[in-house]
Amino acid sequence: MQGIRRTFGVAQRRVRALVRDDLLEVLLAVAKQRPMKAARDKALLLVGFAGAFRRSELVALAVEDVSPHSHGLELLLRRSKTDQEGMGRTVFIPMAKAAERCPVIALRAWLEAAGIGSGPLFRAVNRHDQVSARGMTGQSVALIVKSAVAAAKGADAARDVAGHSLRAGFVTEAAITGMATATIMGQTGHKSLEMVMRYVRPVEKRRIASLL
Repeated sequence: MQGIRRTFGVAQRRVRALVRDDLLEVLLAVAKQRPMKAARDKALLLVGFAGAFRRSELVALAVEDVSPHSHGLELLLRRSKTDQEGMGRTVFIPMAKAAERCPVIALRAWLEAAGIGSGPLFRAVNRHDQVSARGMTGQSVALIVKSAVAAAKGADAARDVAGHSLRAGFVTEAAITGMATATIMGQTGHKSLEMVMRYVRPVEKRRIASLL
């Protein structure tokens, strides 16, 4: 096994992180879709980024898990990859400074347009732009991310992204803005500092000053 690792390497596949500017560009392409799909995809992308959610966490959310606050929303994650016993944790989604990129406003607009008052937060939308009663799958999240990036940046760019690109984008953007590592971990729910540092270290390396 060591020989195989030496031959082929052990580097894990890294999906491209969708940072803030990438996301804003992608949202412009999303807005050109049919109304219901555009509303859902905008809400999903913004909430997924702002909450640093895994795709499985996004599709598990229900209306009953949403608690409104004066300056944002609190979402209850009943179970996640690192919480197999279902202890649960909450994630706060703050309102953005600009309405057009606010995850809170986008989510409210989607729920109102779709007439969703209970059950799955994010649902399938068929080719006739009709909203299904059933929730989405994690694979659907990945396909939405890829499709949106393809529309905004082209097919080549879409090959490097996945559902995890939203979560990776939050951590990377947070590191760029200087957010404390402990605060980042509080939002992502990471148990291991090492996992977060995989995204933070490259940002810190790019800040090194020239000695010449």
